[in-house]
Amino acid sequence: MRQIRARFDQHTITVYQAYSPAIAEPAVRAGRFVEPFKRDRMTWIKPSFLWMMYRCGWATKQGQERVLAVSITRAGFEWALERAALSHYVRGVHVDQAAWQRELRAAPTRVQWDPERDLRLRELPYRSLQVGIGGAAVPRYADEWITRIEDVTEMVREIRGRLDAGDEAGAAGLLPDERVYPLPEAIGARLGATPPGAG
Repeated sequence: MRQIRARFDQHTITVYQAYSPAIAEPAVRAGRFVEPFKRDRMTWIKPSFLWMMYRCGWATKQGQERVLAVSITRAGFEWALERAALSHYVRGVHVDQAAWQRELRAAPTRVQWDPERDLRLRELPYRSLQVGIGGAAVPRYADEWITRIEDVTEMVREIRGRLDAGDEAGAAGLLPDERVYPLPEAIGARLGATPPGAG
């Protein structure tokens, strides 16, 4: 099963990124990504909090010591998905390998489906989305889509501390409330998402 699970409201969706303090602190102060954030590199956003925890090791990996909750417009998020290419060839979604490669080269954004994680960061039997934003999409993301940037590193440490102490219920109670995102049907079909009600 492939679905986007996220924290969202009528207008915005929260995605997560982890950076060094050198990048995270100016971004939080400015409310958007500023130097030394690099606009010439692909940046990956993750709607799933626990997949971000898996990726950054609960904010312990070098260069990923600060976890940011980035609120972006749903319009911007769906713009990125509508123009995204899948990072890997998928039979049934692409006509053939060559068509997929052409699409990948031309797309300003990429989508990758990875196994979702539980509270102990073990693989779950369904997949979670991450979006790579590059090229012409980067200035849109950095300058237009973001409505708020919050440093949630202390919350990350609190959850990890409760897990280490054996308090799984307490840790789970601090997790962001994530629901299945209502992906427009046409976008879901081109990205290989599981249709609503299936599975």
